[in-house]
Amino acid sequence: MSIEIKAPTFPESVADGTVATWHKQPGEAVSADELIVDIETDKVVLEVVAPADGVIKQILKGEGETVLSDEVIAQFEAGAAVSAAPAAAAAAAPAGDADKVGPAARKLIEENGLDASQIPGTGKNGGITKEDVVAYMANKHAGSPAAASAPAAAVPAPVAAAPAVSVDTGERVEKRVPMTRLRATIAKRLVEAQQSAAMLTTYNEVNMKPVMDLRKQYKDLFEKTHNGTRLGFMSFFVKAATEALKRFPAVNASIDGNDMVYHGYQDIGVAVSTERGLMVPVLRDTDQMGLAEVEATIADFGKRGREGKLGMEDMQGGTFTITNGGVFGSLMSTPILNPPQTAILGMHKIQERPMAVNGEVVILPMMYLALSYDHRMIDGKEAVQFLVTIKDLLEDPARMLLDI
Repeated sequence: MSIEIKAPTFPESVADGTVATWHKQPGEAVSADELIVDIETDKVVLEVVAPADGVIKQILKGEGETVLSDEVIAQFEAGAAVSAAPAAAAAAAPAGDADKVGPAARKLIEENGLDASQIPGTGKNGGITKEDVVAYMANKHAGSPAAASAPAAAVPAPVAAAPAVSVDTGERVEKRVPMTRLRATIAKRLVEAQQSAAMLTTYNEVNMKPVMDLRKQYKDLFEKTHNGTRLGFMSFFVKAATEALKRFPAVNASIDGNDMVYHGYQDIGVAVSTERGLMVPVLRDTDQMGLAEVEATIADFGKRGREGKLGMEDMQGGTFTITNGGVFGSLMSTPILNPPQTAILGMHKIQERPMAVNGEVVILPMMYLALSYDHRMIDGKEAVQFLVTIKDLLEDPARMLLDI
């Protein structure tokens, strides 16, 4: 039975997507619910799985091509996994190299007028991948005889030849990779934020010793009580920011055209770094969350972000954002706004520094805090007081529990 494989249904805020990676090729056996293709959108990478056991008959949209919501991207033959896959493998040898060429590789071969039969394949069953074509072109450009040798003898050539080119000829190797849709969208939004907002940044520093002492005292009991959830620093910042947002509604607001929208809830986005780029999943109604729930949710965001499983619903909305460059060693930075939000808090590395306390020099674990804000919405006085409030709450954590 023939089935149409379609792109996922995109939400209204997403116009189209790009075929990122085909994990299965025509003729390969596929099990039901097995991942066959990734579709990259402006926000997340969506996975398309096989509707049943069978094989892909034909790929209609190759890697790098744009697809619309619910657009047909491939033809699938259900129930043909046992019979069709061996048939395809048997036919591969007489059919020539065309059947062994992946969509992305085929496009590159056609664009450069190459002969597929001359390109050694390192993919499954000798298939030619995009990387094989790039390596072949590099060898050909350098005059390497490996490019023209027989495929059977040249399988290891791409690995050995590439370093030889740069060492023996002195050529400086460059690699040109198209920007992913997600990376391009992030870049566009960051540039727009700087161009459209009157962005300023105010700084302060916080003594992290009270929080560190509290964490040290209760971390084992906390983890035991909350089923393995570890007590980190981010939950304290989320709760302190939530309380500060209540006191300074303008920092929790957003700008919509000529309107200022004040939100009666606190949805805080937490920046998560992934291989595909920076993502900002959102903690909903943080005023109703405890420290354990905050920590568990952030840990889940991080895990799913690394696995590429964050959904669009995880990142939509948000009234305020916290980003932590300190995990990478940043001592101080200027975070960029996440439109349409009007403020973002930057955390940094905790570093011991000599501080004057009651006329004496004391070594304390200090962290610089940065608050970038849209001056169209927030006055400098509010921004400074907001950041001071976070500082005061963190330096005396009991105030968050006592609501004072």
